[in-house]
Amino acid sequence: MALDKVLAIAGKPGLYKLVTQTRGGFIAESLIDNRRMSVGIQQNVSILSEIAIYTLTAEVPLKEVLTKIKAKEKGAQTSISHKDPKDKLEEYFFDVLPDYDEDRVYPSDIKKVVQWYNMLQKNDMLNFEEASKSDEEE
Repeated sequence: MALDKVLAIAGKPGLYKLVTQTRGGFIAESLIDNRRMSVGIQQNVSILSEIAIYTLTAEVPLKEVLTKIKAKEKGAQTSISHKDPKDKLEEYFFDVLPDYDEDRVYPSDIKKVVQWYNMLQKNDMLNFEEASKSDEEE
């Protein structure tokens, strides 16, 4: 599945899969417990395909960062937890993205990326190349 169908909803834990659009918003399904919920257009929603990480030279799309984590971990869950101390998270992220901007990428952002990666990996949603090919075929 492509990241343009995966959502982060402010105030709600985890990630959500876009199911369908409605007149007043859309229906989303939680990747944690598969429960569906109605999301209004007034809620703050981020589409993962539109998120980027600041580096010293440019903004790197989240898809590329997740792909680098997948390569580092050989497709498995991360070797660290999103609950690890700030220093350990920053050290891990520096291995993944050596030129990330430490002034603009906060430890809370790194926690989210690690947590999102693990959630996507658990739900087998990290095959971005295959997803973009199937989207092109449709």
